[in-house]
Amino acid sequence: MKASDLVLAPVPKRIVSRPGVCKLHNKQYIRLDADEPQLIINAARKTGVSWEITASPNAPYNEIGLIIELNKKSKIRSEGYKLTIDEENMKITASDPAGAFYGACTIAQIIRQCDKEIPCLCISDFPDFGVRGLMLDISRDKVPTMETLYSLVDQLAEWKINHFELYTEHTFRYLAHPEVWKDASPMTGEQIMDLDAYCKAQHIELVPNQNSFGHMERWLKIDRYKDMAEDPNGCQTVWGFRPPSGLSPASKQSIPFVKGLFDELLPHFTSSLFNVGCDETIDLGCGQSKEMCEKQGTGKVYLDFLLKIYKLVKSHNKTMMFWGDIIMHYPELISKLPKDIIALEWGYEAKHPFAEHGAKFRESGIPFYVCPGTSSWNSLVGRTDNAIDNINNAAKNGLKQGAIGLLNTDWGDNGHWQNISVSRLGFLAGAMASWNTKTDIRKKLANSLSLHAFHDKSMKTGEFFYQLGNLYTLFQYRLGNSSIPWTVLFRPMDRARANECIKADELDAMENKVLELEAMIADDEMKCKDAEIVHAEIAHLLNMMKLAVKVGRARIAGSPINNLSNELEQVKCDHQKVWLMRNREGGMIDSTEKIVSE
Repeated sequence: MKASDLVLAPVPKRIVSRPGVCKLHNKQYIRLDADEPQLIINAARKTGVSWEITASPNAPYNEIGLIIELNKKSKIRSEGYKLTIDEENMKITASDPAGAFYGACTIAQIIRQCDKEIPCLCISDFPDFGVRGLMLDISRDKVPTMETLYSLVDQLAEWKINHFELYTEHTFRYLAHPEVWKDASPMTGEQIMDLDAYCKAQHIELVPNQNSFGHMERWLKIDRYKDMAEDPNGCQTVWGFRPPSGLSPASKQSIPFVKGLFDELLPHFTSSLFNVGCDETIDLGCGQSKEMCEKQGTGKVYLDFLLKIYKLVKSHNKTMMFWGDIIMHYPELISKLPKDIIALEWGYEAKHPFAEHGAKFRESGIPFYVCPGTSSWNSLVGRTDNAIDNINNAAKNGLKQGAIGLLNTDWGDNGHWQNISVSRLGFLAGAMASWNTKTDIRKKLANSLSLHAFHDKSMKTGEFFYQLGNLYTLFQYRLGNSSIPWTVLFRPMDRARANECIKADELDAMENKVLELEAMIADDEMKCKDAEIVHAEIAHLLNMMKLAVKVGRARIAGSPINNLSNELEQVKCDHQKVWLMRNREGGMIDSTEKIVSE
């Protein structure tokens, strides 16, 4: 294999081919050349080769397969590395331990493709964004097992992700609040500390995340907490009537409650950052705070409550991160934010105005991240084209506007029915774009996914998920943050609405494409550790798409879908079986009930 034929993810900034090959042997050394070799031992282990690791200068040169040099005085950029492979051995040079680790990740990917004959080459590489993150929703209803989280961290680290968040509303085991998590299989403090250490060993910062204003439904439906709700009985909002959703700034209990959450949660994390949420406060001003908002303005009431939360975060010596959607409605207030806060500019459609919104934060001197998404939620199988365009838009415009990070997001709205194999496409696209914004992700993604997510040299698995995620494009009618196949299974739809959104020939095209994809994946060559689970997930995804075709036909014909009750029950059963392969039991029943039954 030539260096130019290698599939690497993220794509390095510069790769130069050299003549010859480097032949690897079973018994060689990895020599650590550093004043403190302990700082780079995990880099040696990340290569995947089982050679003896030594810092001894007496290792025979002709038996050294890899040298990892940590040179703090080199001009190599932070987290960057230089990888040289010649006929004698391989060498990584970096100015910091993270750069050495990422050079080792690149070697692991090369060896995965070449086995024991490596093409000679020289790679010079460094990231575009200092923070390259992923946020995983664990509150709508899916909480992964620790084994799943460790495996995901391993994968994210190889893709050079360095920031990881678990989005939490009620799924941390607050000892002071057992009512809220009792059926949710929450993360315990011990598990968080273990995961924090596991992440840190792979140069990932595990960042605490606790929504603290909106999206508090799981709390506010419980009698003990109802008095803090904007309206304990629910109220009419811009999204229609909603049950109690947000904490009320008018309640004297709200800030002491939030303080108690922070006091219990934050000691389990070593990160200096903290994401407090505060997005989509849709009921603000509709209940207890109505008079305040009428007198002061809704934006001012929001900002004042946000600043109270900011003071709580500062008391823990952490930097506060918050979702920027609400403050963006009041651009005149952006300049009043503290300058050591981090705004999270999020948007999940291809044409979200990252450039325009980023400019507003930049002009006000507010540090910000751009936050696209995997486009997996409310889709079952993903929305590939939208994910790529959304992530590319965020990365390119974020870099232009001076964003200090890119935080990719994977939400679990409406029961988190998409499985992690679907989300991996978006995970990898985010990793590739945040490291090297010039990457042609559309061209590189499928093969990169095959090799470096599923370890499939046939290249079929990545192509399968890429095409499966584009089933939504077969339908002319498009839905924001959703897809037609998901909608027919999860939303009531009368005949008139169905015929507005769906055409019979579109369902025919989808059925044919699903059968084509089923045949494509039948002889993949997956060698990843979780291949058996991935195959079960694939079978479930294909069955859901076949059911979506049948339900769609029933919708446009005006036929009752309870005629498909057997198929619906089978999909529910399979959903639960697949769920338990990677996730905890809590939330599973709530999730299962989200699919329509009539």
